[in-house]
Amino acid sequence: MGVAGVFVPMVIGIFLGLVAGYMGGIVDKILMRIVDITLAFPFFVLVLAIVAMLGPGLTNFIIALAFVAWVAYARLIRAEVQIIKKSEYIQAAQTLGFSPVYIMLKHVLPNALSPIIVYAVTDAVLVILLGASLGFLGLGVQPPTPEWGVMIANGQTYISSAWWISFFPGLATVLLGLGLALIGNGLSKLRLESN
Repeated sequence: MGVAGVFVPMVIGIFLGLVAGYMGGIVDKILMRIVDITLAFPFFVLVLAIVAMLGPGLTNFIIALAFVAWVAYARLIRAEVQIIKKSEYIQAAQTLGFSPVYIMLKHVLPNALSPIIVYAVTDAVLVILLGASLGFLGLGVQPPTPEWGVMIANGQTYISSAWWISFFPGLATVLLGLGLALIGNGLSKLRLESN
């Protein structure tokens, strides 16, 4: 859930942010206004509304995330691309007559990916917590597929006699989130040291 929930919005955001940042002009303005409109709504509420409209399940959860979460990736890569496209090697590639698509894919994108990877690891924590929250509410992954939010919700009935039914899935969620957050923090420090 964490991998698919991050990968799909990341791919969409990278593509749209790369095009908006490199092309500029009207393309950039239109895409950034769409980003602004999407950011005007609270993230959790928008995902919850989309999942409630589509119905519970992992596929609908990923569709809702793809519809909402791509904006952060698009803004991040757009900012990186706008810095990179002013570099001398990009100007040299343009002077040599390479196509914009070739320059974007071969020169700009590889140099803009490091902050995206750091953000994606950190974003995976939020996706897992959001999936567990929706599972707890009954809108996430449905049984018989195991999911920590559903396990916590099912164990809530037996909390006084069998506390471990809810405790261990909750502990696993917290530990995975903490582990991914520490990995993301380490990657960001590594990135800052390399710059």
